[in-house]
Amino acid sequence: MVVKSELKLIKSLQQKKYRNEHGLFVIEGKKAVEELLCSSFKVFKIYVTKDVLPIKNIKNQEVLLPKEMNQISSLKNPNGVVGVFYIPNAAPVDFSDWVLALDDVQDPGNLGTIIRLCDWFGIPSLVCSKNTVDCYNPKVLQATMGSIARVTISYLNLDIFLSEVSVPVYGSFMEGNSVYSEELPKTGVLIMGNEGKGISNKIKKLCDYKITIPRHGKSKTESLNVATATGILMNELRRE
Repeated sequence: MVVKSELKLIKSLQQKKYRNEHGLFVIEGKKAVEELLCSSFKVFKIYVTKDVLPIKNIKNQEVLLPKEMNQISSLKNPNGVVGVFYIPNAAPVDFSDWVLALDDVQDPGNLGTIIRLCDWFGIPSLVCSKNTVDCYNPKVLQATMGSIARVTISYLNLDIFLSEVSVPVYGSFMEGNSVYSEELPKTGVLIMGNEGKGISNKIKKLCDYKITIPRHGKSKTESLNVATATGILMNELRRE
């Protein structure tokens, strides 16, 4: 039987400071929870309601009343499955393939979508600046749809990281060489900037190449959504 203090702990994990304090995060939805259970993430506990089939082969599982599930869920309409997992230690960045780096991306939906894109295009390492939104934010996790299980994410001082890499660094800008005319290498770092400000001047100085997605037609749209732009550029990275 779950106790009130445990429910309070799980609820507190919606806030970053408590996630960092306890080294735990919450992810909701049966599919997303099962994705993490099949990964290297270590499970703390799984919570389900009676109307949901238990997650197979998991002993550390608690059945909650609907009102208890409502207490710990971040969703307006809880789906009956909440998983609590330990935050893993950061793994080394894999330079054998392209690395995606984010310079202060703030929107949880954008980060979640970008993590899914990394999974789709097989980009193993995502490096985030210290001011990028927390990847264990519940809204980020909802947007990843379980893809966080297959992407290694690190939060680093981006300027120090970029000054030490030995692979070419490409920055995405409004003005630069068209990505369609670039001969892209097999490995490198691709930097995407903040939704409103783009790549900061400090990081801009560390870019070896500036690339852009050319605009066609008479559109007056100022810029592309950062997740949309990331998807387009990743597609070019993978073009044979």
